[in-house]
Amino acid sequence: QVQLVESGGGLVQAGGSLRLSCAASGLTFSVYTSGWFRQAPGKEREFVAAVSWRDGSTYYADSVKGRFTISRDNTKNTVYLQMNSLKPEDTAVYYCAAGLISPFTERSSYRYWGQGTQVTVSS
Repeated sequence: QVQLVESGGGLVQAGGSLRLSCAASGLTFSVYTSGWFRQAPGKEREFVAAVSWRDGSTYYADSVKGRFTISRDNTKNTVYLQMNSLKPEDTAVYYCAAGLISPFTERSSYRYWGQGTQVTVSS
C-alpha cells in the first residue's frame, strides 16, 4: 500500500523557480532516505538530491548544487525539492523515491518510487 505522489511540476522560464512535493502514504518518510531523480528524453534516470533518514544530511548532484534544496516535513510526511535558477537542461520528469540502503546516489538503493512529475524550463 506504499504510495509516493509527486506534484508541483509545470512550465517555467529559465531563471525561474518551482517547488516539487512528494507525499507518502503507507510508509513513514522519517525512517527512510528520500531521494529525487530525474529523467530527460533519451537519457538515463539520474540522481538529483537526497536527504538521509538518520541525521538529515543532504546530498546533491553537481549539476544542481547551489540551486536546488531538498527538505522534509515529518509532520506532513512529505519531502520537497525547491528548484531555483532553473535552466533548460533541468527539463525532465522528476521522481521521488524512498530507500534504506546506501549509496543514496544510486537508483538501485531505492525501494519505492513515485510516478513522476514533468518539469519543463523554456529558454
